[in-house]
This record gives sequence, structure tokens and C-alpha cells, in this order.
Amino acid sequence: MQNELILWYQENKRDFPWRHTNDPYKIWISEIMLQQTTTEAVIPYYLRFMDTYDNVQSLAQAQEEDVYKLWEGLGYYRRAKYLCISAKMIEDDFHGEFPKNYEEVLKLKGVGTYTAGAICSIAYGIEVPAIDGNVLRIMARYYGLKDNIALNTTQKQIYTLTAHLIKGYNASMFNQGLMDLGAMVCTQRPKCHICPINKHCLAYQQNLQNILPINIKNIKKTNHYYITGIITYNQQYLLIKNTSGLLENLYGFIQYECESPYTFMELFEQEYHHSLSLISYVKEVKHTFTHRKWIMHVYHFVLNNPIDHLYTLEDIYQIPMSTAHQKVLKAYLKADD
Repeated sequence: MQNELILWYQENKRDFPWRHTNDPYKIWISEIMLQQTTTEAVIPYYLRFMDTYDNVQSLAQAQEEDVYKLWEGLGYYRRAKYLCISAKMIEDDFHGEFPKNYEEVLKLKGVGTYTAGAICSIAYGIEVPAIDGNVLRIMARYYGLKDNIALNTTQKQIYTLTAHLIKGYNASMFNQGLMDLGAMVCTQRPKCHICPINKHCLAYQQNLQNILPINIKNIKKTNHYYITGIITYNQQYLLIKNTSGLLENLYGFIQYECESPYTFMELFEQEYHHSLSLISYVKEVKHTFTHRKWIMHVYHFVLNNPIDHLYTLEDIYQIPMSTAHQKVLKAYLKADD
């Protein structure tokens, strides 16, 4: 099975810019970007990032806000923060050299077992699995596993089985072969007739490929309702920089979980000691995160006096802004046309 998978990968592998290097730094950046994000979306971000920070030293010396600006629109911004933290850690703890073994790579902020496995196998050829959703799906079918792959116990079992398979083989090609097989062939609706390992697959033999894997997740999204304020003064917009939480280090509009724009005005005056005039209702804007959904009722307010943290549109385009509030700004500008 291993040889057939590797041969198939050599003949059919997808072409990505990070597959033209064995540099562990560049592979690390690509793998962090690929967390929760499609390859097609990552490519332009990866290329821009490498044009700006092509080694760990340049990233370690970067201003965090500049890194966030490059990341803008990619989502899951904590990844950008972790890259900055880890780059400084590599500079301080590893003398500027990217760590060379699995345990040390795993110590980097934001790096889990999959990412560490991918970096170590691709950059160094270390025989360690890289188990993501694609591999869970392939292995559940290959071994005919009827347990829920969303459970930690099942994932540990698959890790052990895959670790056994990789021993003695080209770890980089094996892991990347599984990644591509899951993306191109062993998909949610598998193309078993062109699968290079179908003769070994228990699900295929037992006609269970359209039933397996069992993947039942218990994820509940919570709704959060806000009054979100487009607050202006003389063609400038009031933005705040989030210092913690979901959108840490990103700029956005002020919003409160309240039921009325008049309550918003009261809360704003209590917090900022400036009064507002209510101008108009803009529209409702929704934005979905992994485990939560924001429903933002957007209103336009005007400051009666100037205040700190006012930005022109030109300024806004130069600073990192949350995607949720980019939607808010776009809705306002469209309504104002």
C-alpha cells in the first residue's frame, strides 16, 4: 500500500509554492496558514508573506501589526500572533535555527501534532504521521473503522495505525500522498475506481465507502447580537484596537450587546465621555466564526466633538481590520453612495 501510494503521489501530486522547498521555516508558515483555510485561498497570502518575511529572523524582528495587515482576510488571526511569538522563541531558544526534532517543533506556539508531523516529515524526513481530517477519513475507510472519528479515542487509534504504516518509507511523500489522496480521490464522495490503494481498502471491499467514516461532531454555534456603531467626525471614523479576545490586535468599530441605538449612545458616553448624535440605521450584517455568529445591527452616529483614534479611509486601508467589521464598513459605504 505504501509503495502504491507514494508512486501515485509522484505522478499526481498537486503543485503548490511550498512544495518547491525543504526549508522548515517556509513549510511551517504554509502549514499554519493552511489550518482551517483552503489551499486556493492560502496561495496568494503565502507568496506575499514570503516576499516580506522570507526567513525566521525577518519575522522575529517584524512589528506585530504589520504581520496582522499581511494576514488580513485570512481569518483565525491568532495564528498570526502565534507566528510572531514562535519566531522570537526560535531566535531566543534555538539561536535562530528552526528546531530539528518533533518534540522541539511541537513546543512552538500554535503547533499541534498534525502541524509538527507535517513539518518534520516534509522538511526532515522524520517518520511521524500528520493526521488531519483527510487522513482520518482515509484511514477509517482503509481499516473499515466504524467508530466515530470525531472522538479522541478513535483519532489516537488512527494515529497509532498510521505511525506503523509510515515506518521504513519516505515520510514526506507518504504524508503528502495521503493529503492529496484525501483532497482528490478519497473525498466525501470517494472516487474509488481511480484510488491507487483500493484493493487494500476494507470499506471498498465491503461496499462501505459511502457510509464510512462515521463523523458526528457536537458543535453548537452561539449567536451574539450587537449594536455596531459607524462613528464619524469630519470624514473620519472611530476605530478601536482590540487588546484581547477573539480579534486581538485587530481594529474594528465599537459595538455593544444591547437592544437599542439609544442604549448604545448611553454606554458610549459612559465609557468614552463624549456624546453622539444618531444619524441613521445602515443595515444588519452577519459574520460567522467557528463556534459563534455575530448579528450586527449597524447604525451611523456622529461625534459632537473630536476624540482620539479617528482614522480616514486611507488610514483604514493601511491597518489590520477584522473581516467582520470590513463587512460593516462596506455596508456603510454602499448605503452612503
